[in-house]
Amino acid sequence: MKPKVHFCGIGGTAMVAGARLALEAGWEVRGSDNALYPPASDMVASLGVPVSRSYAAHNLEWKPDVVVIGNVLSRGNPEVEAVLERRMNFMSLPEWLKDNVLRKRDPIVICGTHGKTTTTALTAHVLDNCSGPKPGYLIGGQPLGMAHSAHLGGKDSPFVIEGDEYDTAFFDKRAKFLHYLPKIAVVTSLEFDHGDIYRDLSEIETAFERLMRIIPQRGWLLACADNHAASLCQRAYSNTATYGFSESADWRGEQVDAPEGYQGLQVYKHGRPWVRIESPLSGRHNLQNVLAAVAVAGLRGINAQEAAAAVRTFRGVKRRMEVFLERGDVTFVDDFAHHPTAIGETIQAAHQRWPHARVHVMLEPRSNTLVTRRFQSELAAALGHADTVMVGPIYRGKSIPESERLDREGLCEALAGNGIPAKKANTLDRLASYANRIGEPGDVVLLLSNGAFLGLRQRLIADQQESAA
Repeated sequence: MKPKVHFCGIGGTAMVAGARLALEAGWEVRGSDNALYPPASDMVASLGVPVSRSYAAHNLEWKPDVVVIGNVLSRGNPEVEAVLERRMNFMSLPEWLKDNVLRKRDPIVICGTHGKTTTTALTAHVLDNCSGPKPGYLIGGQPLGMAHSAHLGGKDSPFVIEGDEYDTAFFDKRAKFLHYLPKIAVVTSLEFDHGDIYRDLSEIETAFERLMRIIPQRGWLLACADNHAASLCQRAYSNTATYGFSESADWRGEQVDAPEGYQGLQVYKHGRPWVRIESPLSGRHNLQNVLAAVAVAGLRGINAQEAAAAVRTFRGVKRRMEVFLERGDVTFVDDFAHHPTAIGETIQAAHQRWPHARVHVMLEPRSNTLVTRRFQSELAAALGHADTVMVGPIYRGKSIPESERLDREGLCEALAGNGIPAKKANTLDRLASYANRIGEPGDVVLLLSNGAFLGLRQRLIADQQESAA
């Protein structure tokens, strides 16, 4: 008889990926969530399993062996209360993954403030397209060219997983990645984020130090040499290596010429030429992600030329510099960037990819840190790379005290003081109207949000279809 698992909050990116792994592992799967919309609804529908469109105690009457409770659920949710009242076997998704997927594998855990999703997808793609065991993976986004964001892989193959430092569940406040049993841990960057969970950078560092303690001695910490992540090497109990553009990096990259549409990268291993790579991804930060992926491949003994050939065919991840609409020679791009560092790097990558274009940035302040004044000055500096800026409504802004809430007026004034036209808008109609008229031929309109941005992307596509009808 198949084991049975119920996913409460199945519409979350990681939860639907976990449900897919459970299906591939032979479990009977069901789930529940509130009403879902694309792309989450499409991802859940592709599972082909029964999903309840609301939370209710009777959703659990099929008596699953395990209830996996999503990170977004808390006390008061009717299914949470039913699980506790009935003394059912429940756990977080990271805990389920540890027990049912990762314990018998060699996990490659991709962590850090920025670049996790792209680096995870890149690493999985490289390992999957080279000689050796085909990996399993769980990616926190939908890679272009892959059918799904998760795949179980063979029982003796490595497993590449995105390791988030966010807390695990309402009953487990440890970082998610502490469940992932890393054989290789990659740390792309280390900055302050998640202000609702961590008080300051030192608390985030403590979480990463705990990660260092669970890497086995024969395992590896692979840290970016270009930022604060490299400091973790001094606190590791395992083998360590660094990657990046820094002269001190064990796996060092140097930008070189490449054909149009690609970035060129010469990779050095311990000071000696290892391989020359051409990547279709834009931006210096993505070359750092490429270095991380090929360094993992190198640590696993993969041939350098095979790794380079795999990188050349990687198309990217949805909502990471994704062109979703072209209209009248104006290019519309969607990106998930939501931290000032990532925002600045993404805008600069857009300038690099479209060197003659004006880049019009539309930003939704949505993350639990960006909606506050914690990054007020850093955000102004990051947006300073844009040609114009439109700031959308602050997500759940009314729940944040005004004294702590991001000052959009002050942000626009700071940008205007530096010669960058900046406005704010509060409704989807105003945002869409602005986006539909701002660009001139050759321009780029860049949407930045780690959420739905009021459905702006879908609205712009619908407007285009209506005008073409």
